Amino acid sequence: MKLRLPAILSCALLATAAPALAGSAEPLKLVARTEIPGYTGDFDHLAADIPGNRLFMAAEDHGTVEVFNLKTLKHEKTLKIVDTPHAFFFVPGTNRMIITDSGKDLSLIVDTRTLKVLSHIKLAPGADSSAYDPSTGHFYIVTGGGDVDMKVSYLNEIDPKTGKLLRQLKFDSDHTEALRIEQKGNRIFVNIADHNEVLVVDKKTFKVIAHWPINGAKTNLCMALDEADHRLFVVTRNPTKMFVLDTDNGKTVATVDVPAVVDGVFFDKTTKRIYVPGAVGEVGVYQEVDPDHYKELARVPSAKGAKSGVLVPELHRFFAAASPGKAVGGAVLEYKVEQ
Repeated sequence: MKLRLPAILSCALLATAAPALAGSAEPLKLVARTEIPGYTGDFDHLAADIPGNRLFMAAEDHGTVEVFNLKTLKHEKTLKIVDTPHAFFFVPGTNRMIITDSGKDLSLIVDTRTLKVLSHIKLAPGADSSAYDPSTGHFYIVTGGGDVDMKVSYLNEIDPKTGKLLRQLKFDSDHTEALRIEQKGNRIFVNIADHNEVLVVDKKTFKVIAHWPINGAKTNLCMALDEADHRLFVVTRNPTKMFVLDTDNGKTVATVDVPAVVDGVFFDKTTKRIYVPGAVGEVGVYQEVDPDHYKELARVPSAKGAKSGVLVPELHRFFAAASPGKAVGGAVLEYKVEQ
C-alpha cells in the first residue's frame, strides 16, 4: 500500500554546516534543507532541470515525482503520473523528459512545459537504470530482473526523441544496475550486480566483449567514469567499497573505503573529485591525485538514509535525498560545492 504524501514543508536555509575535517576547507557546505514529512520508504534518483529551474526527485515507494524549485529548494508540485519511478533524462533539443518506471505503466515521455504524459516506451517491465550517449544521440534503459520476477535483464537502445526501440541485448542476470558510456570509444560498461562483475558491450556490434570481475566484494550497484584517465569507479554494497578499474584491461588499480549503503557515485571531470553519498548519513568526497591514487578529503555530514543524489557542476551544487525507510519523514539537502 502506498502512502499519501502530506504537504511538504518549506526549506530551511542554513548558513553553515558542520566542519568536514578539522583544519581543512569544507568540500561541501550545506546551504538548504527541505523536510518531507509523512513519507515512508525509499527515494531513488534526482535530476536537475537547469533551464526550467526545477529539481525532480523519484519518490519510488510513494509512486510520485516530487518537483522542487532549483534555486530555493521549495517544494512546488507532486506528479501522480508514475507507478514506480527511478530516473530522469531531459532529451536534448526538445521539451521532453523520459522517466524510467519499473511499474505497470512502463517508462514515460513527458512534456517538460506542461508536465503531461505524451507517450509510453513499450519495453519489458522493470525499467530502472539508464544512460544517454551524446556521441550517437541514443538512450539506454535497463529492464527486467528479479524485481519484476524475471530471471534475465535487457539493455535496450532507443531513440529518445520517439521512444522507438532500436536494439536489445539480453543478460543472464536478474540484477543489472548502473551503466556508463564512452564518448571517444565504443564501449558501454554495465554493472551486473548478481554476478559481481562489469560487462563491456561494444556499441557498434551490441555484443558483450569482456567480463571484468569485482574481486573481494558483492553487489556492485553504482558507477562513474573518468574517460580521459581510463578509470571506472564501481561502488559495492558488501562490503561498501569503491573499486577503481583501469578501462584498458579491467584490472583493479585501487580500492577506497566509502560511506555505507550507497545508491550513487558522481565524478566531476573538472576538479577530478568523486562524491559518494551513504545512507549512514555521510557524503564521502575523494580527490583523484592521479589515475592510480585517491585521497579522502572529507566525510561530510548529511542525513540518515541519504544514499542517492545528483551533482550539478554547472551550479556548483550537490543535492542528496534522505530516504526515511521504515521511519516517517525524509528530506532533500542542498550543498554548495567548494572548488
